[in-house]
Amino acid sequence: MKILFTQDALINAGAEKSHMELISRFSPEIKAELVYFYPRHDLKEDFANAGVKTHFLDIPETYHFPLAIWRLIKLINKHKPDLLISCLWRADIISRIASVFTGVQLVGTLVNDSYGTFSMQDKKGLKHKFVFWLDKWTAFIPIHWMSNANALVDAHVKTLGLDARKISVVYRGRSVPEEKWENGREEIPIAIGRDFRFLSYGRLLERKGFQDAIQAFSYVVKNHPNCSLTIYGEGPYRSQLENLITSLGLTAFVKLPGKFEGPTNLSPIAIGAPNLSSHNPRNLSSLNLLLSSDCFLFPSWYEGFSGALVEAMMAGIPIIASDVPMNLEAITPGQNGIVFPVKNIDSLKSQMQFAIENPEQMEEFGKNARMTAIQRFDIEKIAKEYEGVLLEVFKRSVTHA
Repeated sequence: MKILFTQDALINAGAEKSHMELISRFSPEIKAELVYFYPRHDLKEDFANAGVKTHFLDIPETYHFPLAIWRLIKLINKHKPDLLISCLWRADIISRIASVFTGVQLVGTLVNDSYGTFSMQDKKGLKHKFVFWLDKWTAFIPIHWMSNANALVDAHVKTLGLDARKISVVYRGRSVPEEKWENGREEIPIAIGRDFRFLSYGRLLERKGFQDAIQAFSYVVKNHPNCSLTIYGEGPYRSQLENLITSLGLTAFVKLPGKFEGPTNLSPIAIGAPNLSSHNPRNLSSLNLLLSSDCFLFPSWYEGFSGALVEAMMAGIPIIASDVPMNLEAITPGQNGIVFPVKNIDSLKSQMQFAIENPEQMEEFGKNARMTAIQRFDIEKIAKEYEGVLLEVFKRSVTHA
């Protein structure tokens, strides 16, 4: 079976990285290639190294839908895939129209709570209404949907009117740390009487809730002056976060070092390093960062099913996460992490203080999180599940053709 995945661009973000992880692990029974439309090539080399062939259609930012549809139709007619799979809004719309014109059936993906309560609070005006209604009016075109969380199924059944019977849930996966990492967290002394390092990372967007983490931290550091907060990533919300850090007098405690882009197979940076922000972010990997921190903060207002959260669980680091439904499909409060009501800065402050004052209990949560992640989110297992659904969908489509 030949599959053509489509997505907006090759930015260094969760959905894009997940595609790379999945496609590179499909069995020889599936030949999968990926098409992207817009000129962001952050992961181009990574896709090539993973053995995934990509096609760039060179569409000017930001929309140009007629040109994108025409070029995708040409590519489909040339390569004759058996199935299309689209991801992210622009690629979704382009692929739906191309599917209609070429007759190649399409599988849609649900990777974000795009129309939930919190997400719609900052999406006002005619543009966002148009985005929603165009999505809803064309949502009948895919013959099946892949969702990375059960909560996303419920959300899109309500908002887009999807048929839940045509949606399969396959969680995002990540690689299980190699054997040499298995005792990585156990080699780190429990944070009693030394600096306590909070870590977070992701795109610097308002909805990621980093401003909530910074405000909560401003209270925590008054009682625990030996703690720090480092947030890796880049994005349009950087200046607002920098201004907040300055206004709260936290420049010595909160750092925004930028993106980390190093490979994932590096040896850990020095265990117990007092300040992660002193390292060049281009030489770091997520595993390096996680193994050398004391607690991972995940304060997002809304998500899909986060790959970053799965990475933290795989590393065995103690986790504090917002209580959005997608996070609760991975985190069981009081068992493998602790949560706080989304946007509730007072509660987040209390949980951060709990993490500092109860390191042994938090480390136990981290160990439980790693076991959960290995059992449920191993990328090898996830790739087989995903492939199995696609094969079944294709067989049904051929039978009913």
